[in-house]
Amino acid sequence: MKIPFNLELFGININTHLVLEYLAFFIAYRYYVFLRKSNTDTINSNNRLSIILGAALGALIGSRLVGFLENPLIELSLRNLIQLFNTKTIMGGLFGGLLGVELAKKLIGEKQSSGDLFVFPIILGIFIGRVGCFLSGINEFTYGKVTSSIFGMDLGDGLMRHPTSLYELVFLTFLLITLRAINDSFQLKNGELFKIFMLSYFGFRFCIEFLKPNVFYTFGLSSIQLLCVICWLYYSQFIASLLLSRQVR
Repeated sequence: MKIPFNLELFGININTHLVLEYLAFFIAYRYYVFLRKSNTDTINSNNRLSIILGAALGALIGSRLVGFLENPLIELSLRNLIQLFNTKTIMGGLFGGLLGVELAKKLIGEKQSSGDLFVFPIILGIFIGRVGCFLSGINEFTYGKVTSSIFGMDLGDGLMRHPTSLYELVFLTFLLITLRAINDSFQLKNGELFKIFMLSYFGFRFCIEFLKPNVFYTFGLSSIQLLCVICWLYYSQFIASLLLSRQVR
């Protein structure tokens, strides 16, 4: 199989990444609906709908904003504005969705944590999307730096690069298995599973960014890495509580 890879149906070239991206949203949402039906949800349907809307709006804004910050010096033109609108990143979507949820909960007066039901659907959705990123090769800025390691792959430009999308697929598989084991083995408080997921995924992305050919840096870090730091600071109280509980034991 040659990368970048696109399906061809009845002589029409199909954007595989775009198809998988929409498929990721659909399957992840259906998985969430299944989990909500099979688990006791402490949040009523009206408030849950408000939370989902808040998450969607926050994710939309966050994904575009962080996508812009990855390439902030884009020339102002109609074509570039359209490209900018289509530029998005899952990291901005996750953190923007988190802020959108918190804002929605404040507006409706909801006190219960709401993220745990989203954890496994999010992981599944990211996994499907990353398959699309890998098949897109250098057409999507998810590829790695040139490398001489045994993991190097030709992603479409004739150079051997780190297949960072494949690395992420392996990590997501491990994360899914680990979080399921934690959820089944420990009595977690409501909302803690989501926090562990966010800290784990953002920690992984902080590290994997060093393998990507980023251009724009602040304090020696890319915009994605800065967002990872912000996320860890956001959950600093939770991290402190985990460390304190370990010391007590």
